[in-house]
Amino acid sequence: MSASVLSRQAILEQFHTYGCPKERFLIGGEYERAIVHKSGQSVSYDETTGIRWFLNEFAERWGWDKKYEGANVISLYKDNANITLEPGGQFEISGKPHRDLQTLVAEFEENRDCLLSLATEANLQVITAGLTPITAIEDIGWMPKGRYAVMREYLPQQGDLAHYMMKGTTSVQCNYDFIDETDCAQKVRLASALAPLTTAIFANSPLYKNKPTGFQSFRGHIWTRTDPDRTGFPPGLREDFTFERWVDYLLNVPMMFIKREDKWIHAKGKSFSHFIQHGVEGHFPNWEDWELHMTSTFPEVRIKRTIEVRGADCVSHELALAFCALFTGLFYDDTALSEGLELAEEVIQYGSREERFDIACRFGLQGSFQNNGQRMLIADVARRMVSIAQDGLSRYQPHNQYLLEPLVKQVSSGCSPAENLLHFWNDNTTPEAIVQYLAY
Repeated sequence: MSASVLSRQAILEQFHTYGCPKERFLIGGEYERAIVHKSGQSVSYDETTGIRWFLNEFAERWGWDKKYEGANVISLYKDNANITLEPGGQFEISGKPHRDLQTLVAEFEENRDCLLSLATEANLQVITAGLTPITAIEDIGWMPKGRYAVMREYLPQQGDLAHYMMKGTTSVQCNYDFIDETDCAQKVRLASALAPLTTAIFANSPLYKNKPTGFQSFRGHIWTRTDPDRTGFPPGLREDFTFERWVDYLLNVPMMFIKREDKWIHAKGKSFSHFIQHGVEGHFPNWEDWELHMTSTFPEVRIKRTIEVRGADCVSHELALAFCALFTGLFYDDTALSEGLELAEEVIQYGSREERFDIACRFGLQGSFQNNGQRMLIADVARRMVSIAQDGLSRYQPHNQYLLEPLVKQVSSGCSPAENLLHFWNDNTTPEAIVQYLAY
């Protein structure tokens, strides 16, 4: 086979086509939740009312189209949205793009109603926590997806908590548009610099095997021990963001897999640049390979056709909606974006990104950053971040300001959701009570 038609230059040129005018900006939410038994134990794919049953029932009752790998349903599609499975059966709605937060709210609430009706029928519980709080990771079964079969072998060679990430974690993410490279760089700078604040505000994974982990966001910490090549704050995701630096980072990330027809092929850590120049097992890349490769990197902020902000633990329905509203207010109002960047400049003076992120994971809103004897209280700067977003949303979509009210209340308390959970746990450690406390 001849050399690939893909090239670094072609990929770079493609990135320059991704922007859009401000009046066409959209918002797309992604929400992962765990389905468990009321004892907190995991639900398998094949049990009577297991994950396969949930997918089939969604399709039959509400008109979703199924996607299979072999005989197994692995995802659903409808109206530019999809329902997918994480490796341990975590149930994710990836919503369609919305102009107005109100239609995103309606989509999330419809999905919630459907999911809860099935869970009630099955006598199961849907929970919102950044990490499964009761079940041991080794007791969670794998979903039958070829991609995950490769990842489960590759990632533990890179990080000792890789299987924790795959089978136990859940999060909230949201996707946003940008105008051009300059606008993208500003938004990436803001989101990556403030990522520790995002982690602290939404920290909600303090328990594992029904014991405190020592972290408010153990999910966030798990990501630091998964694969340093494709997580955290890689080159290209810092103050000097350009499309060129980002593309070069992606081209050099070790690949886990490629897919040909229904077969997942181990790429054995070869870079995408190697794939372009030399191929993998006789195959050379096409645009679908590039799109797939971009989904196999997991930094705190991920840039594809849109900017994906990824730093929040799975939280309550109301806080998940507030997460989507938070960055809508920060990104889509020019004044808020400018003020957010000023705040980011202050934050980055306090230690390294990795140090700030670790403090946020350990202490949540009760932590502080240090700089030459000076302290920056996370709770204080988080309140400023939310206030800027409130003002931005009041100008961009004033009818949606109410969505930030649960977040205002949370940061005003000075405690992350994790701290509230730990207070409850101190009074009642029974698994059934913890599961009920975290009920979706």
